[in-house]
Amino acid sequence: MSRTKAIRKLGKPGDLGWVVQAHAEIYAAEYGWGLEYEALITRIVATYASEHDDDREAAWIAEVEGERAGSIFCVRGPDETTAQLRLLLVTPDARGLKLGAELVDTCLAFARAAGYKRMVLWTNDPLVAARHIYLARGFRLTGSEPHDSWGLELVGQTYELDLG
Repeated sequence: MSRTKAIRKLGKPGDLGWVVQAHAEIYAAEYGWGLEYEALITRIVATYASEHDDDREAAWIAEVEGERAGSIFCVRGPDETTAQLRLLLVTPDARGLKLGAELVDTCLAFARAAGYKRMVLWTNDPLVAARHIYLARGFRLTGSEPHDSWGLELVGQTYELDLG
């Protein structure tokens, strides 16, 4: 039986809090990332909520059967021509529905329409499914650096995509 799914702009009451809660709970359960990670997500979401520019930045929520099941943000990057992909997440029970790919495609389409020339993102090595989505869309690894964060030794990875 097929499940109804949709991607919509972030903006319903509770969306911002859900992004923080879902990231915190899922990454704690799956990778052991603790309160420091939740604090990082909270700062990213709070900055978006208070400072984003509607013409150049956007965020989306994926829904399955009317329930939140994923997120992605497109924000201004380190310069005016660069967008940054942030906070890609698909809940465990919604995985396998290609929502991650749809969220990334939505983010890329927005970035191109907003006039960005490239997109960057930062992720960590355990996030294999997300990496597959990025690589399938032409992102290339431009940097890799070990770091101790959230109580673990991880390898941070930077990816970049030319949007031209």
